[in-house]
Amino acid sequence: MTAERPEAPDISPVPPETRDWTVVIDQGCAECGFDPQLDVSATGELVRSTVDRWVAVLERPRLTERPRPGTWSPLEYACHVRDLSRVFRERLRLMLDEEDPVFPDWDQDAVAVQERYNEQDPYEASGEIAQELRATADAFDAVSGEQWTRTGRRGDGTEFTVARLAVYFRHDVEHHLRADVRG
Repeated sequence: MTAERPEAPDISPVPPETRDWTVVIDQGCAECGFDPQLDVSATGELVRSTVDRWVAVLERPRLTERPRPGTWSPLEYACHVRDLSRVFRERLRLMLDEEDPVFPDWDQDAVAVQERYNEQDPYEASGEIAQELRATADAFDAVSGEQWTRTGRRGDGTEFTVARLAVYFRHDVEHHLRADVRG
């Protein structure tokens, strides 16, 4: 009897995300139960509380299997959240260091293909996501007072305060964990 070979991970592009997720900042998210009304000063603590759950996701079997066509695998979502943490930490830094900066564009879908998320080593990704989530949590922990009202903008003109950026970031991390990988 021959052992079945695991299938190669699907590395084909997932259709680009076109939904405007900024509505969750004010309205919350029915898909994952996200509540935007939580105190933004708890952002670091809330993000840090997801680390062990993300690490557990990356210990599962069949990490590269996509649950349905057009949806990322658990490994791809974890790599996305790892990179998202870096992007949001840089956006936070820009907002604190500059007057109303325009953030560099970040095409999450192009990055997923370019970085071959579904072929990355889960063990390495696990350590990296833990490190990036903690570093971004620490960066939000350092925000205080009037800093929460500082502003920055995406290239499409969408404006954020540091507080709104914190809510948006928390939702992204929690949504992918709860709704997409069920962690």
